[in-house]
Amino acid sequence: MGQTLLWIERLPEGALDAATLFHSRDLPLAREALRDTDAIALIFAAAPFHHRGWRLAAVRDLAREAAPKRVNGVAGDGSQAIAETVAWLERAAGITGQLLTVDGNAGGKD
Repeated sequence: MGQTLLWIERLPEGALDAATLFHSRDLPLAREALRDTDAIALIFAAAPFHHRGWRLAAVRDLAREAAPKRVNGVAGDGSQAIAETVAWLERAAGITGQLLTVDGNAGGKD
């Protein structure tokens, strides 16, 4: 089985409200997806730094719960950077419980 992508859509600006919505709406979807895959990548839109704490905690805790399956998060706004990071995660069998931030403005640009 490959890696499943779960795009986390339209969260509130406030970190507490965003975390609440994620846990009530998206976490059950992630758990369900993990039944049919060995790895999942949660794709978050770019957000202010104060969202990092709850996102990282959610990814880490879900990874612990799902072990030996893998759970990672990618946060950012560059579609190519997100795609490259997701592809790397799919090949990186030992990586789980991580939240990687990409911005699409670094590396690989001519």
